[in-house]
Amino acid sequence: MSTDGNKKQFWKRNAAKVPGSIQHVYGAQHPPFDPLLHTTVFTSNKPPPATPGKPKKATTFQEFESITSDAWDVGDDDDELLAMAAQNLNIEVVMETANKVNNQIQLSLMVGEGDVTSPEVSFASQSSPYTDGRLVKSHSEAPIGSPKDAAGERAALHRQRSLPHRQPVIPLVARMADQNTSGTPAMTEREASRLDKFKQLLAGPNTDLEELRKLSWSGIPRQVRPITWKLLSGYLPANAERRDSVLQRKRQEYFGFIQQYYDSRNDEHHQDTYRQIHIDIPRMSPESLVLQPKVTEIFERILFIWAIRHPASGYVQGINDLVTPFFVVYVFEYIEEEVENFDVSSLQEEALRNIEADSFWCMSKLLDGIQDNYTFAQPGIQRKVKALEELVSRIDESVHRHMQQYEVEYLQFAFRWMNNLLMRELPLRCTIRLWDTYQAEPEGFSHFHLYVCAAFLVRWRKEILEERDFQGLMILLQNLPTMHWGNEEVSVLLAEAYRLKFAFADAPNHYKR
Repeated sequence: MSTDGNKKQFWKRNAAKVPGSIQHVYGAQHPPFDPLLHTTVFTSNKPPPATPGKPKKATTFQEFESITSDAWDVGDDDDELLAMAAQNLNIEVVMETANKVNNQIQLSLMVGEGDVTSPEVSFASQSSPYTDGRLVKSHSEAPIGSPKDAAGERAALHRQRSLPHRQPVIPLVARMADQNTSGTPAMTEREASRLDKFKQLLAGPNTDLEELRKLSWSGIPRQVRPITWKLLSGYLPANAERRDSVLQRKRQEYFGFIQQYYDSRNDEHHQDTYRQIHIDIPRMSPESLVLQPKVTEIFERILFIWAIRHPASGYVQGINDLVTPFFVVYVFEYIEEEVENFDVSSLQEEALRNIEADSFWCMSKLLDGIQDNYTFAQPGIQRKVKALEELVSRIDESVHRHMQQYEVEYLQFAFRWMNNLLMRELPLRCTIRLWDTYQAEPEGFSHFHLYVCAAFLVRWRKEILEERDFQGLMILLQNLPTMHWGNEEVSVLLAEAYRLKFAFADAPNHYKR
């Protein structure tokens, strides 16, 4: 048992390298709480200078995060003030403005997002019999019966427009063109043809992996994605006759690890690792999935067993995110509905065991190629961030110099891009589509990812160049507006990344100054 002194030094004890030890992550989204970094940084009452000067560089990202974490907080006390202000508003002016806003929203949705609408900003496009031809937020809205009601409506509308726009929640795999499940459109002729090609290729006695990679580069249909990922990752052999025996053997081997090692999570030299895993899992995305008790148990076992079997790195924040895509894809092998609305515990125990073991082995295969990202000092990530900086300086010098001007270091935002493989920047449906190509591309996770990050950064050049201070740039780069992204956006991103790879990969000195 640990002493009281050790408990006070929870994050600093066990400095010696032991199997499963935790390596702290610079720039992690959820670092251990440090009271010294969460105190008020600005204590002076002096007014700000009249003329803008060179922005002061934040000492650490934790300080910057703590300073700006409440930037969008709106107190409940504002309601009364807004209601008072609404008394002086002209309802006709409000409605005319709302009509203009509605038209702009509808136009933007038609151009960029099809028929996806936001419940916070959508308005009825047709007159309701209860509204006397006036614009309302929904057909179920009650009629306005008094000036007091009108004032309340005006206040609500004013408050709605004053708050930051909140994007609607989209299912994990919504807008995936290759879906053909309940609630999604039927497959097009082209999609059905691609699915047939996959099935024919997978049905042979020996799958041609090169042809499978070529076909998978442009995306894999959901119906064949589990078996295709297992083949492309090297988890399953190309020979169809050997697959069942290999699956059975590897699954038994994994649960042998569980029986042999999992009880050691309570040992003194492993309990810190297990505790950190237990803390990190609820912070993962999507919360609706990982907060299911059965899913939490599965993730804890996968991450703990991997950590103690890889003592060179141990558990590092960021590895936990890499389980999710595999888990979601292998759940799809047993269900047709969307996974975030599905109770995973309702699956049969055998199916859950298969999903867990397959996710463990495929995650292990992935990490074998990028393990230097998670060893001491994380040299793999540092090299990739430096390469990204050099590459961007060549392909878009304006963006590079703009970030230099406002003292934004690439490590401050790109560390997470490398550590989490863009999982925190993209919706899960986009990550799954991205990993289709990563699995099909040689050294996709270790090498091609660099060019994807470069294309991803330059994709936001207009927004980057419009920001004129350090904090604005950091807020943008840490919260890029990708919630509505789908197959189309990811396909364009991958095409640009492939163009960059074609131009620079075989001539690395070309992007070095």
